[in-house]
Amino acid sequence: MDRKAKERVVAELHEKLLRTHMAVFANFRGLNVEKMTELRNVLRKTDAELKVVKNTLLRIASQGTPYREVEELFKGPLTVTLSYGDVVQTTKSLVEFAKKNAEIEIKGGVLQGKPLTRDQVIQLAELPSREVLLSKLLGVLVAVPTSMVTVLAAVPRSFVQVLEAYRQKKEAEN
Repeated sequence: MDRKAKERVVAELHEKLLRTHMAVFANFRGLNVEKMTELRNVLRKTDAELKVVKNTLLRIASQGTPYREVEELFKGPLTVTLSYGDVVQTTKSLVEFAKKNAEIEIKGGVLQGKPLTRDQVIQLAELPSREVLLSKLLGVLVAVPTSMVTVLAAVPRSFVQVLEAYRQKKEAEN
């Protein structure tokens, strides 16, 4: 690769690192092209992309970004998964693929400027999806007004029930 091509790759990668929500770094030693294509297709569905970049170019591209803090991960054959959408879904897809394929080893990552260890990436994959979390939040938000209406309606309901019991008692006496 000539110097101009390297500069173009570094500029493109730097721009992508600044734009992404999360990046996960993984070792892919022994992963064949067929499996790599399968992984790329799975990640594409989650609004993410998989890049294989030379470590020196990645070091240069990471200058001036939060990814500079995890430079110690830039060793050996390295893939960079860049997530532009739901980071939990992307992480789930990547971790599931890594469980099925021992050739890929997750090293760590960066989530919105904060470094993540391998274990933290795996914990992130165990979180419920965004839709599930939003539905749980909606359930909590709806429960409060529902409880309040129930409590407020109890007093008039009790009063009406007392009046009805009194009416039935009077009718039974007559």
